[in-house]
Amino acid sequence: MTQHSEAAFELHAGALRLALRPDLGGCIAGLWHRETAVLRSSDPTHLDSARSAACYPLVPYSNRLAYRRFRWKGRDYTTAPNFDASPHSVHGVGWQRAWRMTASSAVDVGLRYRHEADAHWPFVFEVSQHFTLAPSSLRVQLQFTNTGDIAQPVGLGWHPYFPKRARSRLHVELSDRWDSDAALLPVRKHAQPGIDSDIAHLDFDNCFEGWTGPARIRDEKMTLQLTSSMQRLVVYTPRDKDYFCVEPVSHVSNAIHMAEPTAQGLQVVQPDETVQAWMQLDITMV
Repeated sequence: MTQHSEAAFELHAGALRLALRPDLGGCIAGLWHRETAVLRSSDPTHLDSARSAACYPLVPYSNRLAYRRFRWKGRDYTTAPNFDASPHSVHGVGWQRAWRMTASSAVDVGLRYRHEADAHWPFVFEVSQHFTLAPSSLRVQLQFTNTGDIAQPVGLGWHPYFPKRARSRLHVELSDRWDSDAALLPVRKHAQPGIDSDIAHLDFDNCFEGWTGPARIRDEKMTLQLTSSMQRLVVYTPRDKDYFCVEPVSHVSNAIHMAEPTAQGLQVVQPDETVQAWMQLDITMV
C-alpha cells in the first residue's frame, strides 16, 4: 500500500512502513516496524532537513572533500560551503537538493535528481534512487549517469542513522581503519580485522576498508543485517548523541586528494557511462 501527500511518500509492506521526502534530498524520513523505529525516524510532515532524517544518499562523493577544492584532469575546481562552519564540503550535493518521483507501485518507488554544474559541484549528471520495501527488508539502489562531455570523479553511498538503545551492538568484519588528522581528514591506515562491541563503548568517526560480509546491528528490540555492493564503511558513534551511523560508501573519505584516488575507490565515469550501487537492510524483530 502507498500513501503520499504533496511532499511525503510512504510505502507499507507487512508491519514495515517507509516514509520518504523526495524534496529533502531524496531522503528516508523514517522506517518503522509497527511503532518501533528501525532507523532514526521522524514524522515526514515535520521533517525540515535531510540532516535530521533516517538516511540520505551520498552523491557524487561521500564524507569530506578537503578545504572545498580539488584538481581534476589538469584543472582546479572549488566547491561552495555546505556544512555549517566546516572548512570542507561534505557528502556531495544530492542530499541537499529536491528529487522528483518518477514511478511508484505498491512495493517500490523511484526518485531522480538532475544536476547542472554550479558552485557546489562543477559537473553535470543524473542520479536515481529506487526503493523496494518487503515485509522484512528494505533495498535501495543508486544509479549515476554522467550526462556531460568530460570524464568526472564519482563516489556513491548512503548515510543511515540507527537509534542508539541500551543494548545496541555492532558486529562487522573489516580489514583496515583510516585514522584522521585534526582537520578530520584520513591520513593513516591501520589494520583492523573488525568491530564487535556495544555501541556505548565505541568512539569512531572513521572510514573502514575490506568490508566483506554483512554488518550486524542488534539491540533489545531487533536484529538488523546491512549488506551492500560497496566494500567500505564509515562508522560514526558520537558519545553524546542518541544515534550512530554505519554508512556504506564506495571510496575512502577525501580520496580525490590522495596519491591514487581510484585505488581508494573513487570512480572515473566517462560521458554517457552509468555506475550503480545498492544496499539492503534485513530486519528481524526480537
